[in-house]
Amino acid sequence: MARQPDDKAAAKFSSEDSALVRELALLLDETSLTEIEIERAGLRLRVARNISVAATMPMQMAAAPAALPAASAAPAATGPDLSKHPGAVSSPMVGTAYWAPEPGAKPFIEVGSKVSVGQTLLIIEAMKTMNQIPSPRAGTVTQILVEDGQPVEYGEPLVIIE
Repeated sequence: MARQPDDKAAAKFSSEDSALVRELALLLDETSLTEIEIERAGLRLRVARNISVAATMPMQMAAAPAALPAASAAPAATGPDLSKHPGAVSSPMVGTAYWAPEPGAKPFIEVGSKVSVGQTLLIIEAMKTMNQIPSPRAGTVTQILVEDGQPVEYGEPLVIIE
């Protein structure tokens, strides 16, 4: 809220101003607006609410056309519950899974890859932060259960390592 008074006497905040702010805040709620600004009798008033809108849809749409490394690395068709598989690596967060560090780059892993403890399996983007998902065990990647650029949920199985 900004006030630009003409003189020092007008710089005091009155109860009428408080009432106006409340009215404008109610108007924001009623109209689903995020910001209102008015200027009246030398008083300039701006009321805004901070709404965080997830802008992940456009990024997911842009990331989807990335080249797929191998047809055998595509997620398995619906079948047994792979989250209970002893070699399943689950997602530690909600976000968007990526196979490679950048579009067009070589993927971190492929089906048949040998991995060691701590080796990066894939990246999950959450809140515009790229989080590397390390391998919890050594072994061979037998299945990759998510598509490149696919949204993932917490606890969702990502990879099977045997």
